[in-house]
Amino acid sequence: MTIPTLIANTNGAKYRSQFKKTLSTLSQAARMSQAQYGYDYAGITQTCGTNAATEHPDSTQSICAIINGTLTGTTYFDKASEIPAKGGGKYTINANTMSVWGGISLSSMHAYVLADGSIFMFSSTLGQYPCTLPVGVPLKNVYSGNVGMNHCAGFIDVNGTSLPNKEVSCSSGDNNVEKNTCVVKNDAKHMSDIYPVRIHDGIVEPGSAAARYVLKTAK
Repeated sequence: MTIPTLIANTNGAKYRSQFKKTLSTLSQAARMSQAQYGYDYAGITQTCGTNAATEHPDSTQSICAIINGTLTGTTYFDKASEIPAKGGGKYTINANTMSVWGGISLSSMHAYVLADGSIFMFSSTLGQYPCTLPVGVPLKNVYSGNVGMNHCAGFIDVNGTSLPNKEVSCSSGDNNVEKNTCVVKNDAKHMSDIYPVRIHDGIVEPGSAAARYVLKTAK
């Protein structure tokens, strides 16, 4: 095997493992909030406010309150574009990243840097409408109208501000989450560090077919 292939295999395994771990952490936060405070992501009724870093689920029903009340070692940023990058400057992303829902900018998303360094970004409008899906109803890529699950969207950058800061993509097939044809080749072009997610009920799950493929192939 060549050195580039070995590097790609190593990075791919790392990205898969960390994506699975971060999804588990965020889903566990919802379950803990439900057990301790009586609501999970479906019970969110407020967007994160001006004092989001100090919101608590005892008094505020926002996703920021859930994270603050259940996870330790997190750092909140009102805009993902304000996250400091290693070596100076601010966190930036590849120009093609976040295109799965028509393009979402870093400045339009709140963000948490989790204790392990991974970044969880989510729409600043999350909380305007219920983040819930009926049991057995699959995710859609796009929801009709400006309501509901359109706002319950986010991204995970599994290795924080470290490069490549690029969205995972299909090497073949369709990236529409409603289809099951996507395959992600284990190379630097397709297997990357940013993953779309949907936040609803008691779970955070893959929000694109490519992200779903990576999770399914994670050990």
